[in-house]
Amino acid sequence: MSSDDLPRILIVDDEKNIRRTLRMVLEGEDYEVLEAADIATAEGLLAAGPAMDLVLLDVKLGEENGLDLLRAIKARGLDTPAAPSTGATAPARPSTAPPASDPDVPVVMISGHATIEDAVQATRLGAFDFLEKPLDRNRVVVTARNAVERRRMAREVNQLRKAVDARYELLGTTPIMQELRRQIAKVAPTRSRVLVTGESGTGKELIARAIHRNSTVSSGPFVKVNCAAIPPELIESELFGHERGAFTGAVSKKRGLFEVADGGTIFLDEIGDMALSAQAKVLRILQTGEFARVGGEKSLTTDCRVVAATNRDLEQMVRDGDFREDLYFRLNVVPIRSPGLRDRSPDIPLLVESFVRECCDENGFAYKPVDEPVLERLAEYDWPGNVRELRNVVERLVIMSDDIITERDLPPYLGGPRPPSLARADEDGDGTGLDLARYGDKGLREFREAVEEAFIRHKLNEFEWNISRTAQALGIERTNLHKKLRALGIKRES
Repeated sequence: MSSDDLPRILIVDDEKNIRRTLRMVLEGEDYEVLEAADIATAEGLLAAGPAMDLVLLDVKLGEENGLDLLRAIKARGLDTPAAPSTGATAPARPSTAPPASDPDVPVVMISGHATIEDAVQATRLGAFDFLEKPLDRNRVVVTARNAVERRRMAREVNQLRKAVDARYELLGTTPIMQELRRQIAKVAPTRSRVLVTGESGTGKELIARAIHRNSTVSSGPFVKVNCAAIPPELIESELFGHERGAFTGAVSKKRGLFEVADGGTIFLDEIGDMALSAQAKVLRILQTGEFARVGGEKSLTTDCRVVAATNRDLEQMVRDGDFREDLYFRLNVVPIRSPGLRDRSPDIPLLVESFVRECCDENGFAYKPVDEPVLERLAEYDWPGNVRELRNVVERLVIMSDDIITERDLPPYLGGPRPPSLARADEDGDGTGLDLARYGDKGLREFREAVEEAFIRHKLNEFEWNISRTAQALGIERTNLHKKLRALGIKRES
């Protein structure tokens, strides 16, 4: 292992013999060790980088107090310009060169003349541990190992959190997206319930996650519930849990999702598809915070932020009696509309760039540039499936293209090469594009069915057997198209 790969430990002590002893012990455990006899030298080493994995810091540094450096290290994250103001007081001893290390670096205080007050203050300031002189070798080794391991795990968690946050980032610079971010920034720090509305594929979950990420319960869980994907007979068990033996198959006690979300946010996606019986119990939770597991009598409590979303018209559903009016008003405290992609088409190049990089990373490809004509074609399309559809198209382009994504990689409905027409050549020269001689002994109904079958097959191939898009192009419902496929015996060829 090279020295660049070794964990870095900074020893800050004014006694040379202590520094030398600690260096010998720690280098024997495969650590890279740096030394400082005073706060100024320590600050210079911290500022020079790369970041330390551990700081061993003496409380008494001649006339200086090591607690001042501890305070400065832990306050470093608050002093950076990018961080929001927290109203924190300035360090007792101003630092001429604030340490560049982040405030999460573990600091172990060491002292031969420590008092209980020093230990308590060090703990309050964020010290990882407190060691007394004379130092025990085994205690030093174990403490250093634990501190460095926690540092490593914290870095991995931060990297994973950043990766997750990037995947769920709300991309876009158009005015409508700027207004959306303003609304999120207003409502996120509150405990108000939010109802996110909008078409499928517009990113309602991203809005819910952004609200959670910027809320006072961001450290708690984010629990997503797809109400449309849970059968009506199981929705209550999923939301509220069940006791053992509550119904056939309930072989053990199960916590419900409202219970799991305690201290965090529960996202009720597609709330319009929730059964009326479950709506009544959700209403009770919103009113009292109380619920009972299916088959249980004990009343339980939960304290979670509720964000709901739907692509349906809940007001019309209330009028039709399909959604409880009192629940609607409880959920619709702060309404947020998720804009369709057609309403922010200037954001498409930015979204495409992000999706291309994401798909290339997922599939182990080198980054593939996108030709400008491709972006123009994508910007001209109406995107009924919104951002989700765009993401799927980009994934297809990344996989099926060569080193550069060009127009020839686009599907036919976006301007790419069209498949050969299924219609026969115009042998009769009458402008119909059909070989009418084939139908000379057919009646009008058979002729109509044959033409209809040919046209549907042509459209299915044009849209690569995407039923939703084909139905839209034909101007009929998906269910009607499925019926025609069965009636005409149309099946996709292998």
